Amino acid sequence: MPDHVRMSNRLAQETSPYLLQHKDNPVDWWPWGPEALAEAAGRQVPILLSVGYAACHWCHVMERESFESEETAAYMNEHFVPVKVDREERPDIDSIYMEAVQSITGHGGWPLTAFLDPSGVPFHGGTYFPPDTTQGMASFMMVMEAVVKAWDEKRQEILAQAADVRSRLGAVALIGAPEGDLDPELPARRAADLAGQVDTTLGGFGPAPKFPPASTLDFMLGQGEADAVEATLDRMAAGGLNDQLAGGFCRYAVDDKWLVPHFEKMLYDNALLARTYLRAWQVTGHERYRWVSQKTLDWALAEMLDPAGGFYASLDADSEGVEGLFYTWSPEEVHAALGDRGDRAIQAFGVSTEGHIDGRSVLHLPGGVPPDVIDPDLEEIVDSLLAARTERVRPALDDKVLSSWNSLMISSLAEAGAVLGRSDYLKAARRCADFIWNGMRSPQGNLLRTWRHGEARLNAYLEDHAFLLEALLDLYEASFDPVIFDRARAVAETMIDRFADPGKGGFFTTSHDHEELIARRKDVGDHPLPAGSSSAALGLLRLSSLTGEIAYRRKAEEVLKLLAPATARQPAAFGHLLQALAFFHSSAPELAIIWPASGSVEDALTLVAEARHSFRPNLVIAGGPEGSVTPPLLRDRTTCDGDPAAYVCENFTCQAPVTEAARLGELLEGTEAGGN
Repeated sequence: MPDHVRMSNRLAQETSPYLLQHKDNPVDWWPWGPEALAEAAGRQVPILLSVGYAACHWCHVMERESFESEETAAYMNEHFVPVKVDREERPDIDSIYMEAVQSITGHGGWPLTAFLDPSGVPFHGGTYFPPDTTQGMASFMMVMEAVVKAWDEKRQEILAQAADVRSRLGAVALIGAPEGDLDPELPARRAADLAGQVDTTLGGFGPAPKFPPASTLDFMLGQGEADAVEATLDRMAAGGLNDQLAGGFCRYAVDDKWLVPHFEKMLYDNALLARTYLRAWQVTGHERYRWVSQKTLDWALAEMLDPAGGFYASLDADSEGVEGLFYTWSPEEVHAALGDRGDRAIQAFGVSTEGHIDGRSVLHLPGGVPPDVIDPDLEEIVDSLLAARTERVRPALDDKVLSSWNSLMISSLAEAGAVLGRSDYLKAARRCADFIWNGMRSPQGNLLRTWRHGEARLNAYLEDHAFLLEALLDLYEASFDPVIFDRARAVAETMIDRFADPGKGGFFTTSHDHEELIARRKDVGDHPLPAGSSSAALGLLRLSSLTGEIAYRRKAEEVLKLLAPATARQPAAFGHLLQALAFFHSSAPELAIIWPASGSVEDALTLVAEARHSFRPNLVIAGGPEGSVTPPLLRDRTTCDGDPAAYVCENFTCQAPVTEAARLGELLEGTEAGGN
């Protein structure tokens, strides 16, 4: 074989697009697993762990600069066992070593670079390392040489610290819940705290970089703080964070005005934000929020949907090796696409000759507030620019399907489908739910983490189960299909069986039969995604309200008691947990809607529409024909002389049934007013 022909490394056997990006590196990469640890133990060399993801700009930069370098690769191969991990496939590994690197350096990010002893315990690390010192940082080679020197000269000291490092990385799981009851006033206090912290001019809760705080905004909307969140919603939607042409949000903004994004588009951000804008429309009535929600979901259906029914993970930030090139414009490009209408587009979308990135402009709405009424002429301009953009080289697609992120999209589609009467959203939600249920479980019936090109693999985590529980409940409440409810209950039982901590309470991130790592952790913090613990708590509370099973509520209460104290320090980091706390303390009703046994939900649509008209975060809804027993909230409920009836209940004790939508609305408003 000629010298210039190189065999692919072990990553060629993986399915992750991120790992496959590195299969032709001269680095002798290993995937994470016992074989890599055994290799390090046998050679008595450290592990060089590199963690990233497919859409990560700086991951691509470090690959080009270092991992494609023959000289750098040769040094890595000689002195380390190089291990490459996709953080989206293995959030358990990522969270352990991210915490370690943050404790070492004071910051984190991707690519994550950690140096481990052969048992997997970290002793040094960082994030991106440049190939030379021109950026005022130690070069990657300098860092590796220093680590090798320390390993050779101070190995016993490094190994002696391993037990302490293991203990610190597993510390959260050792915390017990404080004594006493949960404070019923805590949600209201945290909402007031957040209203005081929000930037009412530019939006968000702190300086740049700014990440979309979807869960926190949801909590504030539910607590009556809509005025405090409108600036954030408007600025995000009007800024470059939101793709003004096709829809869909980027992961974060690098500036404080939400203007210049980090251009990668993640499925989870868009699932969460579409739901937040939908709820904001319900609360405020602003049509712009409904429009943003629908455009975000329409983008996901158009660009992120696999033919099998699942949704892809992300779109890259880069194209042609340049971050944001696909999305940015020069004035000349605008005029070439639009001709005489170019000046209108340049003014409408803030395009300038100076630009925002290397002379190119990020399309945005300079006024900072999207219009409530869309200008038809501007829509035509958008269509023309979008057509011109499709001729460009597209960013790479990470086409793996993650069960947790897909569950978030199921929730968003189901809720939007029910609220907006969009049957296409409901069909997509059901199809995705069926895809996960039928295609992303092991032969033993256990949920799996990831799927690509027909192959599902990897043990699922708490977040996969918790998000799926919430998604199935959302889909049940949108469709009233008892099969979906039975699946939700099965997921809840599995989650409790495989993830619950019988000693300290709450849930571990990994199941009891998961691969043993150096620490078994618990999810904490809801930013940018809800934590598995928070989602588990909210899902179990909703399930308890639909079934009357107090055991579900008690498992949720364990989580709330463990984590509620942390909300005092950083309430913006616990938006989903605060939603669960608000639900726990609420006396908002359970609603059972019954229609004739020979009829269908169509007979009760006016009652269902009334229940869905407002954003009621603490309401659970069950519906079915007379005689239904699934979920238990429906048992023994009857129609009123053959007419569809609605029962407003609390703890399964119901008021007299009503048949008129207006009267149902009065009962719901009255019950909720008394419960907050």
